[in-house]
Amino acid sequence: MEQYPHRLDDIFQALADPTRRAVLGRLAKGPISISELAAPFDMALPSFMKHIRQLEESGWIATRKEGRVRTCAIQKKALGAADAWLATQRAVWDGRADRLEQFVTKRSASHGRSKKAK
Repeated sequence: MEQYPHRLDDIFQALADPTRRAVLGRLAKGPISISELAAPFDMALPSFMKHIRQLEESGWIATRKEGRVRTCAIQKKALGAADAWLATQRAVWDGRADRLEQFVTKRSASHGRSKKAK
């Protein structure tokens, strides 16, 4: 994954916008046409299509055209890349939290002993 940091940047940048997160939330239920997908959003179709393009370029979705209808579907690859990065970060921070807990526990125990000695 470190080989493709720009790809990871694109994946997270796509999630930075609430409209794109809502689109992904809807697509989690299954593929849908762009016109149906755009219906609940209060924006012109060209503006909505900018969001679709960004999601597609970042790898979150794929679109296919059948006749006059363009359908969107979520892609699992981007989720896997984001999840792998988050898992790595979670492991780092869990390790740091564990070391902090050990430090505080040892410190508390040593302070308890030094107070009894007085």
